[in-house]
Amino acid sequence: MQQSDLIRIKHMIDAAEEAISFAKGKQRKDLNTERMLVLSVIKEIEIIGEAASKISTEVKAEYSNIPWDEITGMRNHLVHGYFDVDLDMLWNTIKQDLPLLIANLKKM
Repeated sequence: MQQSDLIRIKHMIDAAEEAISFAKGKQRKDLNTERMLVLSVIKEIEIIGEAASKISTEVKAEYSNIPWDEITGMRNHLVHGYFDVDLDMLWNTIKQDLPLLIANLKKM
């Protein structure tokens, strides 16, 4: 694995852990009233997606259990569809998808 891939994977892990930490002690309903929480989590997910888009084709093929296209697709939706963010999807990403992603990335 190239050094640049390792750096991007670390960025992904760090951003995922930070997004989870922002939501610690929060409930889904808090996304309706805490704009700073929403924006900070979105930013971390954008970072995850941007870093994922820079991972080499070889690494993506070797670790096909990671949904690379979904990760970058979500980043693109958050950046370009900023006016239409599904807060339920965002919450599920934080609580369900990111912990699994972290575990899989750490196995690389």
